[in-house]
Amino acid sequence: MNYILVINLGSTSSKLGIFKEEEEVVVENIHHSVEELAKYTRIVEQYPLRRKVLIDFIERNGFSLSQFMAIACRGTATKPVEAGVYRVTKKMVDDFQVEGEHPTGVGLILAYNLAEEFGIPAYTLDSPLSDELEPIARISGIPEIQRKSKFHALNQKDAGRKAAKAMGKQYEEMNLIIAHIGGGISIGAHRRGRVIDVNNALDGDGPFSPERSGGLPVGDLVKLCFSGKFTEREILKKITGKGGLVAYLGTNNALEVEKRILDVDKEAELIYQAMAYQIAKEIGAMATVFKGEVDAIVITGALAKSDMLVNWIKERVRFIAPIILLPGADEMRALAVGALRALKGEVEVKVYN
Repeated sequence: MNYILVINLGSTSSKLGIFKEEEEVVVENIHHSVEELAKYTRIVEQYPLRRKVLIDFIERNGFSLSQFMAIACRGTATKPVEAGVYRVTKKMVDDFQVEGEHPTGVGLILAYNLAEEFGIPAYTLDSPLSDELEPIARISGIPEIQRKSKFHALNQKDAGRKAAKAMGKQYEEMNLIIAHIGGGISIGAHRRGRVIDVNNALDGDGPFSPERSGGLPVGDLVKLCFSGKFTEREILKKITGKGGLVAYLGTNNALEVEKRILDVDKEAELIYQAMAYQIAKEIGAMATVFKGEVDAIVITGALAKSDMLVNWIKERVRFIAPIILLPGADEMRALAVGALRALKGEVEVKVYN
């Protein structure tokens, strides 16, 4: 029983994996059509569908649930907690059913129910709501609004550990600026293992991304909200889902944008450069958090595979610190490793409260 089952549910996909300790045995990304999901009013109602897909995946690959020593699932939108490894509990599941409306929460329920049924531990780690912000980073300028920590914690923390290892150090002894650049973009100041400042990558903060607006001129946004042209839902969609590259260029596909640039599309080049410019500005802002004492800048996420974009960023920030490039996001392995470290007693398993 040295196998770990990994569950990572997305809006239209179920990414499922089996690991033998840290070694990947099989990972599948199972797509769900819009028609298949349309019948469900709430995300939590998808539970029977997602459970069937998971059981079919396990059996199709010649395994049974009794063979697993642990289950690892992606962190979800319950309530803000300190980053780290947590045992999945009924309290966590109950809070999701009240607070959350995201597919990762269905994964949380799946993990909890299967863990109870088969007597094996279930873990989650580094939730998108992981919150280690310093008090000074929470101040917004309006007392009624507090800055929040919503970012790609799982991949940022994993990239931080990999970067530290490459430099022959421990993540917990370094000052790192880590930029996750993908469909959403988050840039965090990691001080000795804690993310003390980071842009809210979900609700409109920091650089714009392929499909998110990033920070906006507040006065103009207020005028747009009260113009009578858009509903609240439409404005929120402009911020997350239909902002950024989608709004300017009609696509969230970076490869398509780069092809247009190579075909001498000047507008595509300006907008793509502007995204790199804003990413670099945010990295520079995080350098001030450390008063310039930065050990390395880490660039990770799907867009870190874009030489064009990364080179534009490097031109502006290379004076700050050495740059480490870790393209992509190995979330499945990160989840498996987190559960394994918990089982081996290498990390404290925190209590969700």
